[in-house]
Amino acid sequence: MRRIHTLLAVQSLVAILVSINRLGTWTLGYVLPNQFLRWVDFNNMLILPLISLVAFYLLKKTIEYDSPAREGAGHLALNLIFIVGVYLLAASYGDHEVTNYLHIRFCSNDSTSDLCRIIIFNDDEFGHWVFFTGFVMMNAALLFLQNLFPHKEMLSKTDVGLLLLNSLFLGAGVLANLGFEEIGLDLYVVAVLALLSAYLLWRRGGQPLFIYYTAAYWFGLITSIIAQAVR
Repeated sequence: MRRIHTLLAVQSLVAILVSINRLGTWTLGYVLPNQFLRWVDFNNMLILPLISLVAFYLLKKTIEYDSPAREGAGHLALNLIFIVGVYLLAASYGDHEVTNYLHIRFCSNDSTSDLCRIIIFNDDEFGHWVFFTGFVMMNAALLFLQNLFPHKEMLSKTDVGLLLLNSLFLGAGVLANLGFEEIGLDLYVVAVLALLSAYLLWRRGGQPLFIYYTAAYWFGLITSIIAQAVR
């Protein structure tokens, strides 16, 4: 559990850094004199996702252990889903961050030229579709891996408390991204993961990832809806 808490704490830190990077002003400067990207785009595309992915993978390896399930078709299928999710998530960052920068810099007042129309579609539509597909696949794979490899030890009150504490940071990251701007596909993605994690928590009991994801996504979902309602 110590390793699980540590890796979830890394995800919590990344959620905070993503919000600071996205909503702050200090990352709006250019990475190089040729102005190919701003720091906000560079951080979102390379630095922060890499940290998160390493933590995700180590978390995956932590919850897996030797058992008959490890050699089964279910484990193989979930590994494939996780790998495909990683690829789609990476592809989405490469597409979205670059086109988001170009959209803001060159196409804020031009949505009709062919070039800007393509850039805007990649930024606002295609990049989001690919991202959320990969995001759901990775997170769902982790949840089902926890279902396939249930934690063997009884969780202490301290363990549950730390899981809930970590979940607040992820939930706050969801709120920062959903609560204060127009909501699109992202709301439904969070709702799907909230329902899935709650269902698994109800069916299989207090497994570490079920507690973490249920608390995080329901907190983020409910607070985002409230924030949208009072805007």
